[in-house]
This record gives sequence, C-alpha cells and structure tokens, in this order.
Amino acid sequence: MNGLKTAFLMTILTILFLFIGKAVGGHQGMTIALIIALGMNFFSYWFSDKIVLAMYRAKEVTEAEAPNLYSIVRRVASKAGIPMPKVYLMENPTPNAFATGRNPSHAAVAVTTGILNLLDYDELEGVIAHEIAHISNRDILIGTIAATFAAAIMFLADMARWTMIFGGSRSDDREDGNPLSAVGAIVAIIIAPLAATLIQMAISRSREYLADETGAKYCGKPLALASALKKIAYGNEVLPMDAKPATAHMFIMSPLSGSSILNLFSTHPPIEKRIERLQAMASGRL
Repeated sequence: MNGLKTAFLMTILTILFLFIGKAVGGHQGMTIALIIALGMNFFSYWFSDKIVLAMYRAKEVTEAEAPNLYSIVRRVASKAGIPMPKVYLMENPTPNAFATGRNPSHAAVAVTTGILNLLDYDELEGVIAHEIAHISNRDILIGTIAATFAAAIMFLADMARWTMIFGGSRSDDREDGNPLSAVGAIVAIIIAPLAATLIQMAISRSREYLADETGAKYCGKPLALASALKKIAYGNEVLPMDAKPATAHMFIMSPLSGSSILNLFSTHPPIEKRIERLQAMASGRL
C-alpha cells in the first residue's frame, strides 16, 4: 500500500508541475525550470554518500573493528539480495542511523556510537534492516525525483512572482499568447509551492513506513524494530543531535522530531504510528 501511495503522490506532483509549468511559462519555461531543478539535485544524488558521510564525520570501519555490526549488515544485505554496503561509524552519543548511496552497488550504512551502546543485538538488526530496506527500495532515487519536481515548481512560482512585479507576463513568450491570470498567479506563487512541499513530505513519510515494513520482513523481528524505535526516540529527546535540516530525512528517526514542526511538514511519520504498524505486523493484523 505504501508503494502505491508513493506512486499516487508522485503522479500528483508531476501533474502539479505540468499544470503550473504550462500556466506560468509554457513549454519553454517549464523545460527550463525542470532542467535547472534537475541540475541542482543531480549533484547531491550522485555524490550523496560522500557529502553526508563527510558532513557527520563518519568513519568507515572494517569487520575486525566492528564484527557484530558487520555481521548484521552482511546477513541483512544477503536477505535483501543486494551487495554488501560499506559500513560507517559516527562518534555521536545520540542514537541514530542512516543509509546513503545512489544505488545498491554504491551504498553505505552509517550508525552512531550511541545506537550501538543503546540497542541489543535484535534491535540493532531491526535498525540495520530498515536502512537496508531504504537501499533496496531505491529511496534515495525516489527522494531525488520528488525533490526535483518540487524544486521546479518553486522555481516556476518565483518566475510568476517576478512576472507580476514587472508588469505581467509577456504574451510573446507564451505559446498560447494569454497573459497569466490573477488566479493563476496566486496559485503559482502561494498554493503550488506549498502543495509541492506537502506532497514531497508525504512521499518521504510513505517511504519510511515502507522501510519499516520491508525491514521487519528482512530481519523477521518487527517487535525488535518497534522496541528500537522507542529507545531511539527517547535517546533523541535526552541527547538531541546537532543535525542539518537538509539531511534529517535520511535518518531512521528525524533529529528534528523534537521540534514544533507540524506532522504534515515532517519527513517522518509519528513514532507512535510506526510502532503501532510494526506491532500489527507482528500480530498478523497488517
């Protein structure tokens, strides 16, 4: 269901882009906005692993340095049918973890020292399974596509705003020759970027639910993952991580979850709902 939800939301995001693009800049303006947004996001997608790992000073560890962690990553990766990801460790007391990489052949799993100290073996396996699920489900690619369309819509909204400021649209720049209407301008400037952001966040939340579900199947221990999420949530409240908002969506639990951000604008579902779903899986109700 979460896979279907993602497909539905991506379709809505695409339709929104096409509608706003046609209304604001015609085919030419729409193409320019998409190319600019694609260029902005391609770099972060292609080099996502190097960027975020360097940002959090993650150090690659060998099997000799972290045998238990390595064993779990290898076993879960084998169950998922993907190559063994690189394993990284972050010297940080806050319990958290993330996966990165543009595809399963160029992937990495990073965990904090805090999560290793907090979780037992089964709980850690649940966390690793969740991160491996992100890799096998190609969530980095899906997130990048969603971000590209959202950025293109915001760029088009900027075009509409500047068009209004400098005296309206130029009919010779539009294929249909019709100036941008006041209603269309308001939609493009205010409603469209907001809608794009909400859809992008909803896609992110659906991928988190799917990673929980897929990860629980990989490790076969949904209750262990639920227990891990509960401990991580408490750990993040006690020892909040100094994380960048741009990377918050990558972690198994958003480092920003303790803030006043509304759920609709959150990259992660409420922890209570995630735990409820995992408990339902364990009892066969999901």
